[in-house]
Amino acid sequence: MARHVVGRVSEFPPGARKIVEVEGRSIGVFNVNGAFHALRNSCPHQAAPLCLGAIKGMTLPSKPGEYIWAREGEILRCPWHGWEFDLTTGRSIFNPHKMRVRTYAVTVEPDGGAAQEEEDEAVETFPVTVEDGLVILHA
Repeated sequence: MARHVVGRVSEFPPGARKIVEVEGRSIGVFNVNGAFHALRNSCPHQAAPLCLGAIKGMTLPSKPGEYIWAREGEILRCPWHGWEFDLTTGRSIFNPHKMRVRTYAVTVEPDGGAAQEEEDEAVETFPVTVEDGLVILHA
């Protein structure tokens, strides 16, 4: 799986998106409440540029007359026909078991250092905080 640097963490405040061309594919990279996710920029309905759509929340099941709004910033709405997809999984809201958009792994790595391929379990490790590292798309 190839690694593609798409920017710095500071370029992606929560709610931000960036559409990149990677190996001939258009892919949207999103910061969803501090976590990075990437989706193919093509709606499975009619190949609309999905990642240009509005990012919203959704209503949850509730009692009659009661409306519960949740998941703000996690739902992507197709700009052509309004189909909605979960940014965190790529699954559609209306039929999550059969309809989805291709997702890609995204990691955050310290700037200037390559990730260690394999860690020896005998080596003592410590937690690391990345303040302004690189956002890496794995496609």
